[in-house]
Amino acid sequence: MATHKILVTGGTGYIGSHTVVELQKEGYEVVVVDNLANSDVEVLEGIEKITGQKPEFHELDLCDKNQTQALLEKVKPDAVIHFAAFKAVGESVKLPLKYYQNNLGSLLNLLDGLNHIDKQMLVFSSSCTVYGNPKTLPVDENTPTVKAESPYGNTKKMSEEILVDCCKANENLQAISLRYFNPIGAHKSAHIGELPKGVPNNLMPFITQTAVGIRPQLKVFGDNYNTPDGTCIRDYIHVVDISKAHVAAVKRLLEKKNVDNYEVFNLGTGKGHTVMEVIKSFEKTSGERLNYTVVDRRPGDVEKIYADTKKANKLLNWKTELDLDDMTKSAWKWQLKLKEKSS
Repeated sequence: MATHKILVTGGTGYIGSHTVVELQKEGYEVVVVDNLANSDVEVLEGIEKITGQKPEFHELDLCDKNQTQALLEKVKPDAVIHFAAFKAVGESVKLPLKYYQNNLGSLLNLLDGLNHIDKQMLVFSSSCTVYGNPKTLPVDENTPTVKAESPYGNTKKMSEEILVDCCKANENLQAISLRYFNPIGAHKSAHIGELPKGVPNNLMPFITQTAVGIRPQLKVFGDNYNTPDGTCIRDYIHVVDISKAHVAAVKRLLEKKNVDNYEVFNLGTGKGHTVMEVIKSFEKTSGERLNYTVVDRRPGDVEKIYADTKKANKLLNWKTELDLDDMTKSAWKWQLKLKEKSS
């Protein structure tokens, strides 16, 4: 049987690179496209160290319609996994146009380009931000989506709406949106991990950077929420588990097991952890004492959210295998590797 060829957009990014590894492990031929706006080409070497093979790589911007179409016609992928997007919530509030142009423009060009090739299968990287501050927990795929809290969140919601409309109009297009909860951690080899440029927007790199002295202190935003220890609850999920779900979604499309030509799945562990639980786990797995302080709540922060994962568990035949300690331990190992490289 011929090997299926998968195009991974944003494949040198955090979740993209881990997904490339899992695809290669399963025997897929992977082609990576990235404009390197928020990642480093050296990531390809990390992938090669883990899997023994370097994926084919194209540096280009998917916001360039002609280049995107030319790439799709050249590669002729059996399926596309679309990660390429800007993802900093705070920055999106300050620079909404940057987010709408990049996150929507790249998707529109991809969908347009797919019209010109035989196979039109797409796995889309979405987000639990589409649920906002949910009234009932856990959140399942039928939980109503709400008005987004940020332009970033809005690009995810609008992207899903675009996919719904395009799948309605074109029965050849087969798409799956994966709504992630909070990916953290790194590959256990420490050859790849989260590499934020500038000040991190996510909790875990902020914790590890504080522990090595890059950041002076971690701020915990609010300890008076209605949660066991007063800090916000999130469904933290290991990046390797998330990556394996993408492989499962691609497989579902390739094997024509999807029931509709547009499907949605939540990706989480199904249970929430507070910010303080993450800090405690990190202190346990790293042996470091973390310098943190509690400050006022941050506007727009959701009090608690975690996923109902039954649909993904059943239909994708996927479930998470790694726990919070695995997440914090691997993230620390990765941070130490970065420190070693920079010294």
